[in-house]
Amino acid sequence: MTQDQGPLTVRRSLSSRRLLRRRSVDDRGWTLLHIGARKGDLKEVKRLLDEGMDVNVTAWGPKSQGVTPLHLAAQGGHLKVMDELLDRGANIDARTKGACGWTPLHSAAKERNKEAIKFLVENGAFLPDNIDDGRFNPPLHYCPGLEWAYEVKQLGDFSSSGETSYSSEN
Repeated sequence: MTQDQGPLTVRRSLSSRRLLRRRSVDDRGWTLLHIGARKGDLKEVKRLLDEGMDVNVTAWGPKSQGVTPLHLAAQGGHLKVMDELLDRGANIDARTKGACGWTPLHSAAKERNKEAIKFLVENGAFLPDNIDDGRFNPPLHYCPGLEWAYEVKQLGDFSSSGETSYSSEN
């Protein structure tokens, strides 16, 4: 124990870990599956899903209103984890709560992660023909990365690529 870490600090740390195990959520409202998906930890994601964790579990923290593991994997561009989650029944168009209702595609676009955007669209994520379609809220100015998705969609390049297959296998 360092000089600035007293017994209370250690107790709080241990208590926080126990609380995460007992309640299965952290202070953001994230479960262990959310954490594994955000980190891109395919082995942990598979383990948790094999143990029966809900693939569409939503987080209910102050800044995570309705975020699913797929949102977090898409945000980080973790394609193998995204593939595993979709194979296990993740809702590709799950929406967060609030005025905008972000989907995993929005999360990937906000980060301008082209591979994740492409992967989601190729796997059936909703992307209307018209970028101004009100059903695809939030507006483009919140997710400038969506411009790229529309450029590629207009060229018809999403489904014709035949690039890397993202297998769930390690």
